Amino acid sequence: MIARLGKGNDRNRGDGMDFEKIDQHQASLLTAEIKRRLKRANYDNISRTNAYFHYYLRNPEIQWSLLASMVSRNAGYNMTDLHSSCYVAALDERLRRELFLTYEDANWLIFSDAFPQLLIYEYSKIMDCPLFPLLKAFSVSPFMIREWQMFWESQDIERILTSLIINEQHLIHRPVIHHPVFRREVFTSFVYRFQDVFHFSTVLFPTLKGELFGYSVYNFKRKASRIELGKKLAWLLFQSRWKDDFLLFASSVPHTGSRFDYEKYFPDKRIRQTPILRMAFPAIPHHIDASKRNWFHGQNLNKYYSAPVIRGRSELTDWHRKKRNQMKLISSLKEFWEVQKKTGK
Repeated sequence: MIARLGKGNDRNRGDGMDFEKIDQHQASLLTAEIKRRLKRANYDNISRTNAYFHYYLRNPEIQWSLLASMVSRNAGYNMTDLHSSCYVAALDERLRRELFLTYEDANWLIFSDAFPQLLIYEYSKIMDCPLFPLLKAFSVSPFMIREWQMFWESQDIERILTSLIINEQHLIHRPVIHHPVFRREVFTSFVYRFQDVFHFSTVLFPTLKGELFGYSVYNFKRKASRIELGKKLAWLLFQSRWKDDFLLFASSVPHTGSRFDYEKYFPDKRIRQTPILRMAFPAIPHHIDASKRNWFHGQNLNKYYSAPVIRGRSELTDWHRKKRNQMKLISSLKEFWEVQKKTGK
């Protein structure tokens, strides 16, 4: 399909084609091809993570794609954690199912919105023509259509990275974070408040040396908090001195959705505690209304483009080990008290 639609990846903006010169038949073919690729790649967390990563290898100027791949790895880890002995002991099956759906719906929704944007940019490079009006067919916000058009002219890599972070967090805010079921079952539950206070919900970037780096999600329900986290993670992934180590890990270690992907590199050899994702969770259908994706209504978003505030340590190897031990202790205590209640002691 790519070969039929255009030539080359180098574009001269002075001599490039105009979108008006793309006939309706070509536009329909391209839209259908993107929908086909989107459906295939949006199968589950594994396929999304891989699609983001391979896209980055083809288009390294779109740094958000690598960031999305690394964050998607963490979503997979969080999903399979729900099958660990700690979570099984601490949480009932219904709540674990709701937590899985929270991770999965957010992962799916962001991909369903972002991947067509990424592909349309890639096809625009190939055809030497900005094809961003086609984004309307995928219910992409006017904010991102404008940002892609600006990027085509300016090639401001940092701005398009931040814009995609802003977009994804606004995108999931209403249909996922404020979904009535999730608000009642997940975001007001003891386990959510517990994780939020003690920072168990942390995005980690591993290395092949057995090190872990990352930042915690503080008050996940706030858009501003999630956007700030995304910017800090982007700094860590692309500007810190460990950036090459993270890329090497992503290139070398296939994503299975299990924390054993990185725990196997710890100096103290670990046994597998969580299954691979496709053994734990089958692919599920999604029913989020596409009309809810247009979150932009002309609001001023300039405040989100400030540089992230980087403070404290990002090296979390020992911290992570202590937190996992705390989680084991708390789940054991919960199990102990439940036994006591049943036996009347």
